[in-house]
Amino acid sequence: MAEIAAQELAKRIGAVWRSDWLVLTQATIDAFADATGDRQFIHVDPEAATVTPFGGTIAHGFLLLSLMPKLATMSDQPVIAGVRMGVNYGGERTRFLSPVRSGSRIRGRFTLLAMVEKRPGQWQQTIEYAVEVDGADKPALIAEWISQIFT
Repeated sequence: MAEIAAQELAKRIGAVWRSDWLVLTQATIDAFADATGDRQFIHVDPEAATVTPFGGTIAHGFLLLSLMPKLATMSDQPVIAGVRMGVNYGGERTRFLSPVRSGSRIRGRFTLLAMVEKRPGQWQQTIEYAVEVDGADKPALIAEWISQIFT
């Protein structure tokens, strides 16, 4: 990944980066179910899930949201130079638009919406995060994510 100064990134509002494709396996879905306690059958029981409108198991919406850091590291999004720490600040307009079947290929699409220096060395970055599904017409998830970045 390329490295860029926060001030330079702030000049690239509207820039879009995409990650490589990632296969969302049943093992990943099961591990997320174990970690969160959300073991609803539509996520973890392939046989029972075949009779649902989904036709098989689907990923948890929160799993898709939690894959944001992984997909970001798999993208060509530049790294901000001199970062001492980054923290999640919150999200806006999070929507789960369509289910993602186990075994689907997904990727992250990241659009820089804002990059504002709140005080010297503290930047607030807002990114639109979308999860694209290979072969689907619309994303499975769209969210605006806000981070505080300290340089």
